[in-house]
Amino acid sequence: MKKLFSLCILIWLIQPAEAQKKNAAFRLHIHKTTGAIKIDGLLNEADWKQAEPATNFYMVLPMDTSLANVHTTVRMCYDAKNIYISAVCYKKMAGPNMVESMRRDFAFLKNDNFIFFLDTFNDQTNGYTFGANAAGAQWDGTIYEGSRTDLNWDNKWTSAVTDFADKWIFEAAIPLTSIRYKKGIREWGVNFSRNDLKTTEKSSWAPMPRQFPTSSFAYTGELVWDEAPPAQGPNISLIPYALSGITKDYGSGNPTQYKTNIGMDAKIAVSSSLNLDLTFHPDFSQVEVDKQVTNLDRFELFFPEKRQFFLENNDLFGNFGNANIRPFFSRRIGLGVPIRYGARLSGKLDENWRLGIMHIQTESSAETGLPAENFAVFSLQRKLFKRSNIGLMYIDKSTINYHPENNPATLPVYSLYNRNLGLEYNLASSNNIWTGKTFLIKSFSPGKTGNDLAHSATLAYNSRIWNITWQHDYVGKNYTAEAGYTPRQGYIHFNPTIIRNFFPGKGNILSHGPQFNASIYYDEKMRKTDDLYTFSYLITFRNRLTFTAVAQHNFIQLLQPFDPTNTGKDSLPVGTRYAANTFGFDLVSQPQQLFTYSTSVRYGGYFANGKHLSMLTDIGYRFQPYVSLALSTSYNYLNLPRPWGNLSFLLIGPKIDVTLSNAFFLTTYIQYNDQQQNINVNARVQWRYKPASDFFLVYTDNYFPSPFSVKNRALVLKFNYWWNL
Repeated sequence: MKKLFSLCILIWLIQPAEAQKKNAAFRLHIHKTTGAIKIDGLLNEADWKQAEPATNFYMVLPMDTSLANVHTTVRMCYDAKNIYISAVCYKKMAGPNMVESMRRDFAFLKNDNFIFFLDTFNDQTNGYTFGANAAGAQWDGTIYEGSRTDLNWDNKWTSAVTDFADKWIFEAAIPLTSIRYKKGIREWGVNFSRNDLKTTEKSSWAPMPRQFPTSSFAYTGELVWDEAPPAQGPNISLIPYALSGITKDYGSGNPTQYKTNIGMDAKIAVSSSLNLDLTFHPDFSQVEVDKQVTNLDRFELFFPEKRQFFLENNDLFGNFGNANIRPFFSRRIGLGVPIRYGARLSGKLDENWRLGIMHIQTESSAETGLPAENFAVFSLQRKLFKRSNIGLMYIDKSTINYHPENNPATLPVYSLYNRNLGLEYNLASSNNIWTGKTFLIKSFSPGKTGNDLAHSATLAYNSRIWNITWQHDYVGKNYTAEAGYTPRQGYIHFNPTIIRNFFPGKGNILSHGPQFNASIYYDEKMRKTDDLYTFSYLITFRNRLTFTAVAQHNFIQLLQPFDPTNTGKDSLPVGTRYAANTFGFDLVSQPQQLFTYSTSVRYGGYFANGKHLSMLTDIGYRFQPYVSLALSTSYNYLNLPRPWGNLSFLLIGPKIDVTLSNAFFLTTYIQYNDQQQNINVNARVQWRYKPASDFFLVYTDNYFPSPFSVKNRALVLKFNYWWNL
């Protein structure tokens, strides 16, 4: 394993850097305004007529071999405070624009939209995305790892959309204080993307291979400034909040609890590219509830981070490792107990170096015996070649004044500390065809020595025809990441993937092809414990409907007792073996319909010689642009011997999303979970009364389904204000 790790490092480090960015010839000049620009979607100002246009977009989907059929014209300019952008999106076909709602951060492929991407350091790795759908719903996020988008990021900017018979127009002002950029640089990476559902066409200004998202920074053009972007000057934002709420736990019999709280976040620009985030008594009650799932798995489920404090430059902290080996995962902090305070320094030091430092302290909990804890994270990243980088991370989770010997025997004992130290290399070729990652992490915990390493290596080749990936992982039995996410220990994992795409020249089928994936687990003595072989065939139609046929073979030898129903009824013993075949299909409707649907069906063997039927469906209907209805359903049927017998689990989640404007949202989410015997109701009103300043009213109910009775109930009122000093 060590030799293989060293070989991967050697092969990737000796790769030559390619000289020039793919689309460097696509250049758009941006000039300073001569007058004021009003964001109204009308483009009446003389500066728009004088600005250089970006036209002649290229088709990305359904095929990337021609110019776009739907025309778009983009212009940009700036002044001392803002970057301005306008996009005239011409219509090819008659009929209303296709949008889901006016909800922020919409689903890209389900809306007529225009979005753009800014590589403000021109490093083809990190940047920003902004835009809107044809109804005016805003889209904003950060770009990391060269193309991946985090839409949970939110900042202060303004936009307007106007609709006409032959076109719709997007106009926006992005404050220079809302983004980070390199001081003195006169060329940024930029690309513009348009999605038109009626023609099923996705296009971009700088041409993009169809296998990549239009956010791929490897294919941006150049935004050329007539002079260096204005210096930001003092850039300090204070975001205070006030909260009031009531909660009632009907099962405990305790009286109603009343809660009031105030706190503050602050954002301080240390430089134009380095930011200090501070938080004091933060509260995250306004964050949308997680979508529940029926858990028949042996391991912990993963839910993404949505809290604003953790999001800027989050890749420096949260993307070290991979999906199942994360030394740091911010959702471990502050969900069970409140956060007292926190600080994050993150961003660019110069063209080649990025830095992330975080320190957070939490409260203690008398009920569970959990002590107050410190979380300290240090991350340093160095650019290599054109788009690759090497990174170092250190995580320290430790208790404060904790003496477990003084705790009652009924309370759990917590670890005094847990530390992780890791080194990582990320590969990205200049054309994005080759990508990869390798890392090595060591953990330090009291009483755990030896077998405390985690390692992984991934190498992927991604062309229009072939997608080939190799990944292997190793996690020692004593490797521990208490501030991270590592659902299992003591294994070696191999995970190859091969996909072949065919493109017929005519007919209703756009592309089709076979897909193969293997996931094989061994213990540390190379004895196989799990395998899952998946064979599938994907067909994509020209109207964007997709159909996938799936066949799987699965083998598991249990290393821990496991209840195959996760209900606590009984457990299969260690050493139990299970092998089965599963068949099924996935069907996803074309996104341009008002009524959309997707379904996934699997049927096959299960533990204890049982059978398992799984059906997942999502259906939606939109009364555009004001109301979007959705219904998610999960049904699992288990045919098992005694003591479990035949069981069925139903999880159903209707969701109503009402958007009266792009600043007023009402969402009601109901989830009935048969496995957890719970009905959850979450209703959230959000009014964005000023950019990045919100009023929230959140109501939550939990019920026993049988007999129907209330468990607990909460009502929270919160508002915050984004104040630029």
